[in-house]
Amino acid sequence: MFIAKKHLSRRTFLRGVGASVALPFLDSMAPAQTPLRKTAASPPTRFSAIYVPHGATMDKWTPASEGTGFAFTEILKPLEPHRDRINVISGLAHPYVAGAGGADVSAGANHTRAAAVFLTGSVPQRGAQAHLGVSVDQVAAMHIGQDTPLPSLELSIEEAVLACEATFSCAYRNSISWKSPTQPLPMQNNPRLVFEKLFGDGASDAERRSRRQDTRSLLDSVMGQLATLHKDLPPGDRRRLDEYLEDVREIERRIQRTEATARQDVTLPDVPAGVPATFADHLKLLMDLQVIALQSDITRVSTLMFARELSNAVFPETTIRDPFHNLSHHSNDRGNMDRFAQLNTYHMTKFAYLVDKLKATADGDGSLLDHSIVLYGSSLSDGNQHNFSPLPIVVAGGGSGQMKGGRHLRFPKDTHMSNLLLALLDKLGTRLETFGDSTGMLSI
Repeated sequence: MFIAKKHLSRRTFLRGVGASVALPFLDSMAPAQTPLRKTAASPPTRFSAIYVPHGATMDKWTPASEGTGFAFTEILKPLEPHRDRINVISGLAHPYVAGAGGADVSAGANHTRAAAVFLTGSVPQRGAQAHLGVSVDQVAAMHIGQDTPLPSLELSIEEAVLACEATFSCAYRNSISWKSPTQPLPMQNNPRLVFEKLFGDGASDAERRSRRQDTRSLLDSVMGQLATLHKDLPPGDRRRLDEYLEDVREIERRIQRTEATARQDVTLPDVPAGVPATFADHLKLLMDLQVIALQSDITRVSTLMFARELSNAVFPETTIRDPFHNLSHHSNDRGNMDRFAQLNTYHMTKFAYLVDKLKATADGDGSLLDHSIVLYGSSLSDGNQHNFSPLPIVVAGGGSGQMKGGRHLRFPKDTHMSNLLLALLDKLGTRLETFGDSTGMLSI
């Protein structure tokens, strides 16, 4: 019997033009005749969290029945094709949205605190100096992200806000990711800068422009290496590598197209163009970058904000013309609530795109979705009341065998969201006694 399988290091890179392109997981990275799940090359579990502000129309979010076999509601319907990898979780609350005593129901304060508590379960302190708590993604990054080029990746659609509720730092609305109680991580919304962070950078717009003139694309400089590598790979790995590099090229092409159509009459020194004109294109591009970063093991932890709290974005791809935040104040009018549900459903189609992409991306003996845990939700329930219970929460992914799917899990009313965060950390191999304002670990 002949064994021709070649063993590659998991940290194999293609190098050129001052940048390194990490490879996706290939079968050749596992020693011959060794079951993948028993090797050090077994794909790691990834974690991603997505935040959407302003809550949801909860009667069109929450399934009627519990357990398996539940019917997907109007808002959740886009996720139904992935039922076996979806868990809808009901009954959770984030009490600190209303402050330490739970009595502050002022609109601005609740919006400011909502994003801050989503992944921290901590009380945002008033004053110019932000003080919160370490977020769950950063706890995960400390345990599963330290041997990757980027411990974590932070993304957002909207730019940072500079005018906030008078008694709170803007930091609470600008990031859901906190490395320390006083260190929120900036969330990048420019796909060009994200791409260069992943695959190569420049100190200024002029330097980046010069580099783009020196080479037609980042990948052209590594094609010689790729051709050599191809000869030594089995057919399955060749196909997987070709698909991965084609994804990189497509993302690069879309970024270049966006730059080519950007306005030229606005001078932005040292800041490149690269933000697509529409929400749909922008979000899709950031999600594609997120997937390729996870696939290539550049990072294993990522966060993404669809919008900031109090965002009045309008989504032309829908028939809804009401601004986002304004429509969440539906005044309990059924027509307004139904239109807000349509926006919730639209956002869910975008989340479904990410789930589709993760499912379609091969990773070891399964897919990225099989080897990921993806949290999606909000810290507000009914945006009209600014309340924080019950929260709209979905968890997708198989967690490398740690997560079951196809369930609607309903917990007792006002169960702390931090109990879920504690459980997700446990599924990621990080066992803590407490996290944030947890009162125990959920059984999921």
